[in-house]
Amino acid sequence: MELLCIQSQEHPQLPIAELKAVMDCENIDANIGVITEGLVILRDIDSKKCGDYYRILTKRLGYTHEVHEIIITSSIEGLNGDVSSVDWSRYIDETFAVRVKRFHSDIDTVATERKIGSLILENCDNIKVNLKKPKSLVRVVAFEDIVYVAIEKIKLDKKHFEETKPHKRPFFYPGSMSPKLARCMVNLARVKEGQLVLDPFCGTGGILIEAGLIGCKVVGSDIYWKMKNGTAINLEHYGITDYRTFNLDVRELKMYEKVAAVVTDPPYGISTTTGDVDGENIIKEFYKSIYDNMRDDAYLCMASPHFIDLKPMVDEVGFEIVEQYGIKMHRSLTRIISVIRKKLE
Repeated sequence: MELLCIQSQEHPQLPIAELKAVMDCENIDANIGVITEGLVILRDIDSKKCGDYYRILTKRLGYTHEVHEIIITSSIEGLNGDVSSVDWSRYIDETFAVRVKRFHSDIDTVATERKIGSLILENCDNIKVNLKKPKSLVRVVAFEDIVYVAIEKIKLDKKHFEETKPHKRPFFYPGSMSPKLARCMVNLARVKEGQLVLDPFCGTGGILIEAGLIGCKVVGSDIYWKMKNGTAINLEHYGITDYRTFNLDVRELKMYEKVAAVVTDPPYGISTTTGDVDGENIIKEFYKSIYDNMRDDAYLCMASPHFIDLKPMVDEVGFEIVEQYGIKMHRSLTRIISVIRKKLE
């Protein structure tokens, strides 16, 4: 079986990196085929596992907008005949809509939606078209002359990333990370449901919200009491109850349980506060403090400014950088997302 992933094109690397990380930590056995930026197919999936994989991906991914099960792969010329050959009663529940998305293709979107819709109606009894709230969505994706016809079985909650934006939380402070990037960083840390995630610079709790919503236990700490308290307020607001928050300096951190992942955005900018330590030195101290609080197989995913060279710092402590991605913030700042782990013996 095959799953079709329509991804964000906000960044050229992060969507596919996030997908690979989730597949890695969740043991999803499939071959990744990158068709073009924003369009990926997971191939050679065991039919018995496809449903579980589908649920995991739709629950976790931030930079993937849609996941669909591919029914047929066709061409523009052969599309009508291939659609007519499908037993649509296996896929459609009472009402449906057809939506076409193009990648480097000249296919007529409106005409194709109408034609496929009429062909489905001709070949399936007791169903109706409902363009506003269909129970079933037939997603047609055209790339050049290739056409993928798929069915949406589980809908990604894209509204979530709007509803959890920093200014919509009960406790707000400037400089907070976007929910989508926070979710991506949690996924890059390769943590699984039920495992413990730590953010030692928790701020308003944005990263911990995303970790909690995929089922992780979360711990947050901050040198400022109001941040620790605000994080707790925000976590409660989004229904996350398996958490602990602490008001302490990262240099005093000693976890009661070693963590499976550390995901954080250390303070380094004008809108952040770092106590009595400058941004570069606080990252050095952070590495020293966090090392013994992490499991040997744990990953650290962190954001940092481009002008801080992390490599000598991680080498000194015994970490290694696995992957890095740059996000241009404005003319004078690029944010670097780094995935780090303990050096393998």
